[in-house]
Amino acid sequence: QVQLVESGGGLVQAGGSLRLSCAASGSTFSSNALNWGWYRQAPGKPRELVARIRSGGSTDYADSVKNRFTISRDNAKVTVYLQMNSLKPEATAVYYCTAAIRTTVYWGQGTQVTVSS
Repeated sequence: QVQLVESGGGLVQAGGSLRLSCAASGSTFSSNALNWGWYRQAPGKPRELVARIRSGGSTDYADSVKNRFTISRDNAKVTVYLQMNSLKPEATAVYYCTAAIRTTVYWGQGTQVTVSS
């Protein structure tokens, strides 16, 4: 079992920045093998993928966040980050991190991000 703990959410004005962190702990596994992701869910909307970083380091981003958000990982700390710049009010949502190893996907509890206009 893997536990994920997110942090870094909060209230920020439009145009501001936040950095989310998600640390994994629990079962014995190689942090290098984890495929990480950040999802978000706004009220009344389906959950959507924001960004992901694979074990090999390649990344994908939703079109809506390209060139403003950056996902990164620290294998030594077993942590993934999401740097969010130039935030817009439509980014307001609960952000969840995921960690996938082999066929199992683990989810964090979510952290609220609110962007005021």
